[in-house]
Amino acid sequence: MPDRDMTTTVSLVEHPEAGAASAACTAQPSMVVRAEQAIAAACAQLGRCLQQLGPHFPGDTSRGNYFAPAVWPEEPDGVNSSWTAGFWTGLLWMAHELSGEARFGTAAAAQLDGYSRRLERRFVVDHHDLGFLFMPSCVAALRQGPQPLAHATALQAAALLMTRYLPRAGVVQAWGRLEDPAQRGRIIIDCLLNLPLLHWAAGQGGAAEMREAAISHAQRSREHLVRPDHSSFHTFHFDPETGAPLHGTTAQGASDQSCWARGQAWGLYGFSLNHRWVPEQGFLQTACQLADHFLALLPEHGIACWDMSFPPEAGEPWDSSASAIAACGLMDIAEQLPAAEAERAQRYRAAADRILDGLLRHCAGWDAPGNALLRHGVYSKPDGLGVDEASLWGDFFFLEALARRARGWTPFWHPPAALSSSPISTLTPTPTPV
Repeated sequence: MPDRDMTTTVSLVEHPEAGAASAACTAQPSMVVRAEQAIAAACAQLGRCLQQLGPHFPGDTSRGNYFAPAVWPEEPDGVNSSWTAGFWTGLLWMAHELSGEARFGTAAAAQLDGYSRRLERRFVVDHHDLGFLFMPSCVAALRQGPQPLAHATALQAAALLMTRYLPRAGVVQAWGRLEDPAQRGRIIIDCLLNLPLLHWAAGQGGAAEMREAAISHAQRSREHLVRPDHSSFHTFHFDPETGAPLHGTTAQGASDQSCWARGQAWGLYGFSLNHRWVPEQGFLQTACQLADHFLALLPEHGIACWDMSFPPEAGEPWDSSASAIAACGLMDIAEQLPAAEAERAQRYRAAADRILDGLLRHCAGWDAPGNALLRHGVYSKPDGLGVDEASLWGDFFFLEALARRARGWTPFWHPPAALSSSPISTLTPTPTPV
């Protein structure tokens, strides 16, 4: 794991502050053209990574910008064990849809049985990230045609997520066993992107209470995770018995009162996504407020510092994954704003382009040694995890942002549309370990 001081030095050396970026932009092809070119480069890079990993899942973050098979004490062979596994399967589904190459779809389909067995074994599922696990894997598979196993597995995952719902607090507990006193009643802002699994399941024959739980959690998040200045807490604690709000804290930010960049990005995208599922709740306004705060603190080059409480000149490491998530969110908000707010929508689209420009210039994985898509990310700076490295979620949302910008691609988090005309029955999956 790199030393923190060394990481800062690398960040300062490798971050050519992009004062000239805006001027150079005028000489570049349009962002649509650049995003399309980047999709081709990203799919080629993913193909190399897939060849190197074989049937194994990669770890959460890279080492030296190379993803290696995940290591888990009880399951040493690179198995489906982390909260990030769904991003790897989702990357493969995305690459299959974007490139038309069967190898990506075949590899993704081969992993579906492992998700079912992971649920059966209750293997590392004591957390709220079941949406991150099962939306980009099993729900995404349904876009290729009817998939009974994937459909049933996703419904089971939603039912398991519902067991984490605390009715008196009106929230889904984020981490740990429900009886864990340190975690009971705690939520984190990331969960906004897990709620679509509950909405999806409620529309697919699951319990109607799933939709109500998702709405309640989003409402409570709006009330307590979002501060008056439209920055955000990473986590918030409730009394699980009375539902009383207690206090906000952080886990991966610089302090309890700081603005952790990835959390702010999760918030602006998460509220926008929840608005798609329940527009009557008005979550888009909250998404806009968080987006405006994010943009007010974003450096001109478009790549967020890992915590937005630090000024750009502080030399702190970037978190490129926060910018990738934010770019997706900004495009999502812009798509939903009414015609009367066309100017605001255009401002968000322009901001997303600025972010993509910065990521393509300074963080594209195919421009340096490695097998990742997006360099210069941070998993957890306080814990020294994945500092100045790639992450699976960073790669995932980077490719999602490129696909949306170049092709208007529909994300896996959206309410389901018509099934794809490319049935998965044309693929030949090979079973892999759990």
